[in-house]
Amino acid sequence: MDYELEKLKRRKLLELQRMIMTAPRGEKADPREALKRLFVGRAWEVYRAAWRQYPEIMPKIEEALLAAIRNGRLREKIDGESLYYFFHRIGLPVRLRTTIRIKEHGELKTLQEKLRERL
Repeated sequence: MDYELEKLKRRKLLELQRMIMTAPRGEKADPREALKRLFVGRAWEVYRAAWRQYPEIMPKIEEALLAAIRNGRLREKIDGESLYYFFHRIGLPVRLRTTIRIKEHGELKTLQEKLRERL
């Protein structure tokens, strides 16, 4: 009986410690810090492009992402492709700057430069 009670107390104490460790420190935690922990790869590139193209909507989306992180619904890393797909699914077609480059003799050339050489 005492062993089970001690076990429950220990479990509750560990849960409280986890909550304290995950709680934001100071007055208000920087929202970008929470996103930095989850964004990997080209996610920041997609995120910044979305902010440039949709500055009036992005504060609401950022708050929703942060709420999902706080509530534990978002735990996995988010790469650029996943974020791009997310924006597309909610009706924000984010346009990214795209260039085609060709590696030739150890040198990267744009498609335009390559075509210019052939003419």
